[in-house]
Amino acid sequence: MAFTRPTGKHRRPRRTPLTGTHIAGMATLAASGVVATVASPAFAAPDDSPRFEDTGLNQAIVVDDHLADEIGVQAANQERAAEVAAAKQQAEAQARKEAAEAKRKAEAAAKKERAAKERAAREAERKRLNTYVAPIAGSYVSTQYHASSGLWSSGSHTGVDFHAASGTTVHAVGSGTVVEAGWGGAYGNNVVIKMNDGTYTQYGHMSSLSVTVGQTVTPGQQIGLSGSTGNSTGPHLHFEARTTAEYGSDIDPVAYLRGHGVAI
Repeated sequence: MAFTRPTGKHRRPRRTPLTGTHIAGMATLAASGVVATVASPAFAAPDDSPRFEDTGLNQAIVVDDHLADEIGVQAANQERAAEVAAAKQQAEAQARKEAAEAKRKAEAAAKKERAAKERAAREAERKRLNTYVAPIAGSYVSTQYHASSGLWSSGSHTGVDFHAASGTTVHAVGSGTVVEAGWGGAYGNNVVIKMNDGTYTQYGHMSSLSVTVGQTVTPGQQIGLSGSTGNSTGPHLHFEARTTAEYGSDIDPVAYLRGHGVAI
């Protein structure tokens, strides 16, 4: 049997509870073997105008409502799942952002620390290069500056002598460039260094040399070994401080060293 949908605006029929009449009719139909889900003229209301709710469409409508409820539940579950997924993505994105920021801060801190260490190292090196040391470690002055004797052509000592056994390491007292390295007549094997501050230092009577002309030296660097070459009466180191590289421009070497922080 075909059903023609009435025209006009329709609303879904409400679920109608079964009345006593409905139950009695359904029992009669069941006893006679008639399927309850099929509409039958014998099951019509007394006024021969059956209501839509009382027809065999009730079961289909109830089933449709059940499916609609299931679809609604599924949609709600999907919506909640989407919300959970979105929250998870947002949390992961926030975690990545925080991790990136933490990494950036750590790298910036490490860079700052490296820069500070580099500055400290440069400052330490600058101080080291500007530091002066004694030419013979742990020694003392055995002959004073301007001491008088016929041993010297000028009649007085133009430097100081540091006590040193033969073969003792001789150090450059500061940073500079070697301008003379070799035989120096009465000075024997000698080295002359132009210091970075523009003054000159001389080291004489050495048994051997460790530097050459043009070489740069730093404070405490070995430049040779002490000895007794040239005009010498025994092993020692003759040390001079000068304003130029030439003989005769000598200045007090003890005052010079003390002026650069060396305890003599």
